[in-house]
Amino acid sequence: MSNLESRIQQACVRWFRIQHRKIGNLLFAVPNGGKRGRVTAAILKGEGVVAGVSDLLLLYPTKKYGALCIEMKTPQGRQSKSQKEWQALVENAGYKYVVCRSIDDFMKEVNDYLNEG
Repeated sequence: MSNLESRIQQACVRWFRIQHRKIGNLLFAVPNGGKRGRVTAAILKGEGVVAGVSDLLLLYPTKKYGALCIEMKTPQGRQSKSQKEWQALVENAGYKYVVCRSIDDFMKEVNDYLNEG
């Protein structure tokens, strides 16, 4: 994750935890990226790490969806092949998946999701 992407994600999480205190910890990061050595990568894969999983998960159901999967990107960032495959998988399973490129995107997507019921 780039430094800019990380800063955007941190700001989003801070906003969410202030704005939605009662469900603040139902939004969490999946530390799936980053460079790792072969041994660490093998251990994590054995523990269940899956390539392409979204950066943030909001495990709060609405009438329409069971959870919200949020992929953070910079304004110029693009999804990898494994991220697109994960998106298709979770959408086919009935979850909502969004790509957010700013805190404004994040606030809109989260509020729209939570207002769905």
